[in-house]
Amino acid sequence: MHAHCALRAATPAAAAHGPVLATSVRHFERDGQRAAIPQAVVQVVARFGPTIEGGVDVHALGPRTRVERKFIRGGQRAVLAGLRPGRCEAVLGIPAADLGDAPVPVSALWGDADAMRLRERLAGTGDSREAARRLAGFLAGRPHRAGSPAVPPAFLDAALGKLASAGIGAVARELGLSERHLRRVLRGALGIGPKTYARLQRFGTAVRLAQRTDAPAWAMIAADAGYYDQAHLIADFHAIAGCTPTRLLAELRED
Repeated sequence: MHAHCALRAATPAAAAHGPVLATSVRHFERDGQRAAIPQAVVQVVARFGPTIEGGVDVHALGPRTRVERKFIRGGQRAVLAGLRPGRCEAVLGIPAADLGDAPVPVSALWGDADAMRLRERLAGTGDSREAARRLAGFLAGRPHRAGSPAVPPAFLDAALGKLASAGIGAVARELGLSERHLRRVLRGALGIGPKTYARLQRFGTAVRLAQRTDAPAWAMIAADAGYYDQAHLIADFHAIAGCTPTRLLAELRED
């Protein structure tokens, strides 16, 4: 196998309400184009490889809404830490919505001194899982920014959990909030709208379920992932990945 997919190898963070939701690793043994499944959360990504200055660099990625494809040189590996919704500003010093579409070096967010400390901590290990633990530990130790707007983790967990099976209006009524207020709170915590977040979660679930079998039953996967029917799943794959479910799965397996 040329690459080990991060999405399937995600490891939940140890702390129940720490800033890191999960860590994952990817190894790229050969040159080739890779497809990255969009994540609904902010990620901090450390890349290692002989062509990278200093052997390691670290950047932040905002939520992505489409599959991205890029050519990656062989011999590289990546360690990814997904941040819990609502923790971006406290850890990175910038709201999730302000990260934009391009990778942002952590030196631009924290300053050169803290960025160098993290790179030195990561450069000392050739084991990706140990690097993932070090990255998560460093992020957990970041001081909270004074005055950062904090949405209680329990509230976010409840709201996002309910969004998996109900519309934003129904969730707002159940939580005793106006729909407009809930949309504003969730967009501030997520960096994307709640509808987009729920859509990406369904899409990611469908991809993971399909990767577990050699002969995906797409109608069953659609139901298990929360789609109304298979036609809606296929439409989402075209919109998010630009291809059919079968084609995307084949592309991911080529890694």
